[in-house]
Amino acid sequence: MKNTLRLIALLAAGCTATSLFSASHGDHGWKQLFNGKTLAGFGVVQGFANYYVEDGAILGRTADGSPNTFLTTYDKYGDFELKFEVKVDDGLNSGVQIRSHSRDFGTRRYFGPQVEIESSPGQSGWIYGEGLNTGWISKEPEEGGSHKYMKNDKWNEFHIIAKGDTITTFINGNQVTEMKLPRGIHRENPSGSIGFQVHGIRAGTGPYEVRWRNIMIKEL
Repeated sequence: MKNTLRLIALLAAGCTATSLFSASHGDHGWKQLFNGKTLAGFGVVQGFANYYVEDGAILGRTADGSPNTFLTTYDKYGDFELKFEVKVDDGLNSGVQIRSHSRDFGTRRYFGPQVEIESSPGQSGWIYGEGLNTGWISKEPEEGGSHKYMKNDKWNEFHIIAKGDTITTFINGNQVTEMKLPRGIHRENPSGSIGFQVHGIRAGTGPYEVRWRNIMIKEL
């Protein structure tokens, strides 16, 4: 009953469906990582793909000839829960970096664990070692694993829990993985920035877009 009254109050105040997502996670330690209006608190690393704010979402658009590009937080996070919605074009590989690092916010290499984002069927939600010379950290993609938890051409809800050396991921309420990072990777990346990737593309392809919205974080 209490939650129903709160929902009615939010609707009466003119909240949209997307703002209800933010409001429901704004309590109990949750906070906005992206305010829906500007890219304040973020910097661009490594490539020169383009990032904009459009309709309350971060829009990342490929640039011909660019390497992988990342929109990264200046703040660093160690143990946390991260929730967001994402919609990605078919044909574009993307991801969200966690506990990642770069020497500066220019063109130098960005590295760390990455939660994969791509269309179904695919490997979304499994963990890749961006710039770590490991390839996949999750074993399932190396064994040919895939799933259809991503709804193509629609918004998808991701939930990532990073606690100690264990990373757990969910897509649209479906658990994708709960895995322990190799000791060396966890030791070298106990905390770091969060980065939103626009993958590089072959010349003459694209442009492609990926969008993120309702990005919320809770430190543990």
